[in-house]
Amino acid sequence: MRDKVVCIVFVSVMAWATCAPCAAATAAPEVLEVMDVSPVWSAHPVGFCLLSAGQHQYVAYYDAQRRMTVASRTLNEQKWHYEILDSSLGWDSHNYITMAIDEAGCLHVAGNMHCVPLVYFRSERPHDLSTLRRVKQMTGQLEQRCTYPVFIDADGALIFRYRDGGSGNGNEIYNVYDAATQTWRRLLDTPLTDGRGRMNAYPKGPVKGPDGWFHLTWIWRDTPDCATNHDLSYARSTDLVQWCTADGRKIDPPMTTDTRGVVVDPIPSHAGLINGTGSVGFDSQNRVLIAYHKFDANGHTQAYVARWQNGAWVIRQVSDWTWRWDFSGGGSINFDIVLGAVTCEPDGTLGLSYRHKEYGSGIWRLDEETLKPIGRIARRATIPSHLGKPESDFAGMQVRWAHDKGGAADGAAYVLRWETLDRNRDRPRSGPLPDPSELRLYKLSKPN
Repeated sequence: MRDKVVCIVFVSVMAWATCAPCAAATAAPEVLEVMDVSPVWSAHPVGFCLLSAGQHQYVAYYDAQRRMTVASRTLNEQKWHYEILDSSLGWDSHNYITMAIDEAGCLHVAGNMHCVPLVYFRSERPHDLSTLRRVKQMTGQLEQRCTYPVFIDADGALIFRYRDGGSGNGNEIYNVYDAATQTWRRLLDTPLTDGRGRMNAYPKGPVKGPDGWFHLTWIWRDTPDCATNHDLSYARSTDLVQWCTADGRKIDPPMTTDTRGVVVDPIPSHAGLINGTGSVGFDSQNRVLIAYHKFDANGHTQAYVARWQNGAWVIRQVSDWTWRWDFSGGGSINFDIVLGAVTCEPDGTLGLSYRHKEYGSGIWRLDEETLKPIGRIARRATIPSHLGKPESDFAGMQVRWAHDKGGAADGAAYVLRWETLDRNRDRPRSGPLPDPSELRLYKLSKPN
């Protein structure tokens, strides 16, 4: 059987895991093996990627000198093979790295992009890091101001999504790869979303649901100021080419603010909506559930869940907080509230996880019919709790995680762990900086 795994990293603004897991009530998995990968840059966070593809394992990161680097091994090896790529990190926390393996076994690497020309590498031979070469263009069009690269496995087709343009003025572009010719072409003749020079869409997804459809949410932003986000929106597709609204009406891309039938909640700007929220989940009937936050009538930030039912979006407030996350400005911000996707629970209820700067973290238990909170669910441990404490004694250091975006042949769970300072609005730090931290690969037992 050939290895074909795509490292899917859906990132709008730092959607990757950025802090140590919270204390869990369920039994944590055990550490079966630990491997040092490399010392890495630690003065600000940026997303790394772990990709297991059968017997092969890849790690993409920025080393201690901030050079984009890929390490690889086979599962029966203790030694890593390294390839330093021709790209170096500045101070921008947007510039995560992502990877994919195509059907021929060749590795694709993209990253270190925030409104800059395309940064993309591809190996010339299957599973051979030494043949990674920079590819200066995919299609050669709209590749001078690229941000947010995403590889998607669309039923065997390798898709690449990125933003062309900037915050407040950008479009979402989709390419598809032909492994036989090693060339890319446009999946769509137009951008999927188009801000028409006045705004840009921040997507969440697409997520393939249990119904076999791809589900996409997005919000619009008018300027680089994150307070100008507005209009939570939704569309679905079976193939990422033909799109429709929640009620099945066909959409002709590009989707704009004039596209009818896509708005879930017409939230105005400066109303507490942030890019990175809008996670898609499903109930037991495969109905779409969208979790997000905005201000309530009193100006407090609250969590909401929207579900399409009986021909309309039904919106329910879940939280009852008396605190306001009043974000604004540009650059990478630290997220004071994070909501997960709604999940189906074994007892027929729903679960919605949250992390809050003032109220801590937990999982609400929701009644499936009313979407009202009816209790709490014990947190499911995915990481041993002792790994959540920073080893560094440098003030402000935090633990970072990257979960496996593929699947290892041995069936084990693998995670990356390293430590950094928090975001700094993409500005250089002055004064003493922390020493590089050790990037480690952990092999874990399956959680109980």
